[in-house]
Amino acid sequence: MPQTAPHSASLPGRTGLRLRLRRMAAAAAMLTAAVQAAHAQADAQLTQYWATPAYYNPAATGTTDYVRIRGGAKLQWLGIENAPKSFLAAADSPLKIGSRRIGLGVNFSQESLGLFSNLLANIQASFKMRLFKGTLSIGVQGGYYNSKFRGSEVYIPDNDDYHQGSDTNIPTQDLVGSAFDFSAGLHWQHKYFSVGISGLHLLEPSVKLGVEGNESSDSQEYETIVPRQLYLIADGNIPIKNTLFELQPSLLARTDFNGFGAEVTARARYNKFLSFGIGYRWKEALSAMVAVELKNFFLGYAYDYPMSAINKASSGSHELIAGYSLKLDFSGKNRNRHRSIRIM
Repeated sequence: MPQTAPHSASLPGRTGLRLRLRRMAAAAAMLTAAVQAAHAQADAQLTQYWATPAYYNPAATGTTDYVRIRGGAKLQWLGIENAPKSFLAAADSPLKIGSRRIGLGVNFSQESLGLFSNLLANIQASFKMRLFKGTLSIGVQGGYYNSKFRGSEVYIPDNDDYHQGSDTNIPTQDLVGSAFDFSAGLHWQHKYFSVGISGLHLLEPSVKLGVEGNESSDSQEYETIVPRQLYLIADGNIPIKNTLFELQPSLLARTDFNGFGAEVTARARYNKFLSFGIGYRWKEALSAMVAVELKNFFLGYAYDYPMSAINKASSGSHELIAGYSLKLDFSGKNRNRHRSIRIM
């Protein structure tokens, strides 16, 4: 948490007010992060969610003729100490076994929020069938969830009316725990648009946190819950007649059945090379983004400007996603003869 600067009361009125506002906003940001961590939020909040659809829905694996590899990072609320940071690596691929079309995928994500650090690793599979001039995918995902809390870094002020230094409910040692995770989803894809719904962390796993390296049954344990998350993602790819432009609107809505969040994005892509757009996250942020696709390489950047009081303590959030797509050769000329798996 931010420390109080000495002699701040002697600052000029307007400067002192700005400093107090920054501290209040930073405190609010850390409180938000702490609440999220206590509920073990496992999913990174990506502005470029449209670039990593399988991260939010296992049924979105294998929807193209490419092996897609993506990696990215998001630094949230720059300027605030211990603000959330997210890192992601994901890959998915189509495969055909006999007459069955399937998709396979893996992803790995790590997120730090204050003194919490959460890690999630998943294996995904999806099964596909033709439906209403499109392709319906049914996907499942099994994963390993790990959570750590750096209790050794907890700071409790002395001689304070709002803190109790001997509170046994606040751990002062490093804690760690893990649990099995399960998710599932549906995804329907048409030539010009797609829509998917998924339920992540369906078992709502309970993670028991114990002192790291201590296997004694007498040691105190803490517990955190990974809440169920329901996601709805829809996007479009609409060519503009007689031009090299395509419009690519998208929507993400999510809920843990206690709260609701949504964001909309409007992008345009030129000549399948350069795309740019803006986004709005409900009551949270305005976004601007740009991406380049060149010879199967992808690089995208997004900037979020916070719309809450956090903007008094932070200049915003930055996100970078990079990737590569490898075209699979299933033509008859291939020595290992395969049939085309294109499903779009």
